[in-house]
Amino acid sequence: MELKNAVCIVTGSASGIGAASAILLARKGARVLVNYSKSEEAARATLKARQAAGAQSGGEALLVKADVAQDADCCRLAQAALDKWGRIDALVNNAGATKFANHADLDALSAEDFQRIYAVNVIGAYQMVRACAPAMKKSGRGAVVNVSSVAGKSGGGSSMAYAASKGALNTLTVSLAYSLGPEIRVNAVCPGLIDTKWVRDGYGPRFAAMEKLYRQGTPLGRPGTPEEVAAVIVWLIEGADLITGDTIMVDSGRHMGLIPPKL
Repeated sequence: MELKNAVCIVTGSASGIGAASAILLARKGARVLVNYSKSEEAARATLKARQAAGAQSGGEALLVKADVAQDADCCRLAQAALDKWGRIDALVNNAGATKFANHADLDALSAEDFQRIYAVNVIGAYQMVRACAPAMKKSGRGAVVNVSSVAGKSGGGSSMAYAASKGALNTLTVSLAYSLGPEIRVNAVCPGLIDTKWVRDGYGPRFAAMEKLYRQGTPLGRPGTPEEVAAVIVWLIEGADLITGDTIMVDSGRHMGLIPPKL
């Protein structure tokens, strides 16, 4: 897909992977809708950085507050892009929710915790695709990238509810790819440990031990950065014309298991 003047919606793009994706898309000349649900200050900082990145390439930007767990907000996001630019070419479902909870403590999560996490991570992604698909179909081609997690395959991560929701998102990715082809490609990226403020704050003192595990136990020997994940997301939109229904592990090789001892 040619990204120059393409219209891309990136949910949850106030910070982290979403912000990095919005900025990289801008550098390639895309017109980007930046979305946030709570962090307006961070979202405006991303918008400013996105505008700076797109200044030379000519890409425009739009900032919209919306909660993807609400179907009406998803429809409003899609309509905002259509009202401004008349088309939608790509969707990055990056908005996510979790509750950091010890997996060994089965009392750490409530039904309400599961419902909120699924509402954002799974139902929200579905609702956004549903809102954007007609415009993509009309233009004849489109790309969706769901930001999942290695936790969806390993069962690890910030909580059981989070891992389960990302497993569901991986399955949803395949189902959507079957249903929306040939015009729309649907793929997912599954990051491992990514060094962001959200992750560091969420794990607290445990982050240091997790970082050590990545440095000593993975083939690539380090956690990732938001920019590295964004590069894969943008490639799936721009350059992966024959790939759909796939889940790309972006985790320094952590999904293969720890490095086996040398004999």
